[in-house]
Amino acid sequence: MTTRYLRPRSLAEALQLKAESATPLTILAGGTDVYPVRTQRAAWFEPQNRDLLDLSLIPELAGIDHGPDGIRIGAMATWSAIADADLPPAFDALKQSSRQVGGVQIQNRATIGGNLCNASPAADGVPPLLALEAEVELAGPRGSRRLPLGSFVLGNRKTALAPGELLVAIHVPAQPAEARSTFKKLGARAYLVISIASVAVNLALDAQGRIASLRIAVGACAAAPQRLSALEARLLGQRPSPALAESISASDLAPLSPIDDVRASAAYRRDAALVLVQRALAGLLSSPLEVAA
Repeated sequence: MTTRYLRPRSLAEALQLKAESATPLTILAGGTDVYPVRTQRAAWFEPQNRDLLDLSLIPELAGIDHGPDGIRIGAMATWSAIADADLPPAFDALKQSSRQVGGVQIQNRATIGGNLCNASPAADGVPPLLALEAEVELAGPRGSRRLPLGSFVLGNRKTALAPGELLVAIHVPAQPAEARSTFKKLGARAYLVISIASVAVNLALDAQGRIASLRIAVGACAAAPQRLSALEARLLGQRPSPALAESISASDLAPLSPIDDVRASAAYRRDAALVLVQRALAGLLSSPLEVAA
């Protein structure tokens, strides 16, 4: 059976093609996940003959825009574009993670929207976006809607995309000017590797030098990356000190549910996540931090 290659030039056209298709379409963004999967299935005599819907020409999905309410990142923005973008320090974790998504060739092609829709538990882009309290913008036959990122990525390869919908953009609310962030990742080697565990921390201090805002997200240690809300609440209002990061214990990571697989055991993942959280917070607390005016 011949595969059709569809390349709409507007969001409306893409949604129409999706609605009119009698069979599910394969969505093509950067293609860095689509083509390896197709090749692997073909090698095992399981060819996938779905029509391709290429989103690369749709202007509504492009760009990184600053506005009074925050920053909008188009779903087709590449990791290289994010790494090179003029973004405030609160986005440092996202920029750091963008430089660890494969090699430079992958970063030049792979998109943030594809990373979210692929919904891997080890997706490097999700923890930094969770720490930014990002929302996703979805468009479908019934119009547009927004969801918190934590309500969009539901589990391993599972999202809240309804039939006929496409991911249009990621919206990050305005962050405190003094907010800082960092991203830590552990893999079998330094680069070109899937995470064993990853952590993003976003931190801001108030005028008295106490922690006014703290968001900690962990990846590769549950079916979907998730925030450590109880730990955030426990540390809120405390003054930065070397002992503060050391006070974080295994009990603070109780919400995580890591698995055993070829990359690491569940116990190793839990221990690694604890160390990464401690190091990430210690690094932010030891660096010069602005306080709210």
